[in-house]
Amino acid sequence: MTGFGRAEDVFEGKKITIDIKSLNSKSFDLNIKIPLRYKEKEFEIRKILNDRIIRGKVDCYVNIENLEESNDVKINKNLIESYINELKNIASDGPDFEYLKMAVRLPDAISSRPDELTEGEWESLAKIVNNAVDRFEEFRRTEGSILHEELNRNIQNIDKYLGEVIPFEEERIVSVKERYQKSLKEFENVDETRFYQEMAYFTEKLDISEEKVRLTQHLKYYKEVMDNESFNGKKLGFISQEIGREINTLGSKANHAEIQKLVVMMKDDLEKIKEQTLNVL
Repeated sequence: MTGFGRAEDVFEGKKITIDIKSLNSKSFDLNIKIPLRYKEKEFEIRKILNDRIIRGKVDCYVNIENLEESNDVKINKNLIESYINELKNIASDGPDFEYLKMAVRLPDAISSRPDELTEGEWESLAKIVNNAVDRFEEFRRTEGSILHEELNRNIQNIDKYLGEVIPFEEERIVSVKERYQKSLKEFENVDETRFYQEMAYFTEKLDISEEKVRLTQHLKYYKEVMDNESFNGKKLGFISQEIGREINTLGSKANHAEIQKLVVMMKDDLEKIKEQTLNVL
């Protein structure tokens, strides 16, 4: 969900620039900095961003720059003269220039002439906002394409490691059986029936067939959702949790050094998947 977009345009001597950037977040969290001139349109700008960006910690900066010289200052002459007369009544022995310096500092002596925001300027501003979001979405699509390749590679790696577990499955059962038989030779009058019952029970506890099937299904499902569903980030997060559960169970049942190594490599790829899934809408 990281992204960046910028757009700018000129309207009647004013250069309007909009920057949008975002970081990962589970929801839509917007921070907007906007000039006082456009404050009345903040709600409309927020709605455009919310409807199109949907999710992420978003910062939006709106900047306005006057390209033409303009005299927006209004000097209230009548009010200043009134201030000077009142000051003279209070202290009549001072020069007029000193009274003038005091008068211009008093309220409303000098003010700006803010012109009203016209419908045409708002339409221009809204267009710039949408253009900035277009650039933002283009950035996200490029990042998303790279992210798709990385996630697909991680899923394929886990599937490959799972396939490499198979040759060690029978080997570990045979190894455990030989180890137990060797230990039993040290004892006399061993009940072989009970021995084989215990071996069957122990073998069943080590069986990872169900975990392999479920893990294969979860990997396939992750890829299907990633390839075919929109706004699937949360769903992919849930599936990655299920993948993690099966990998952990494989590790707890492994009882074999080589299988444990493969489980560690699976976990490494899974952590990359979980981290990158946070970037998916």
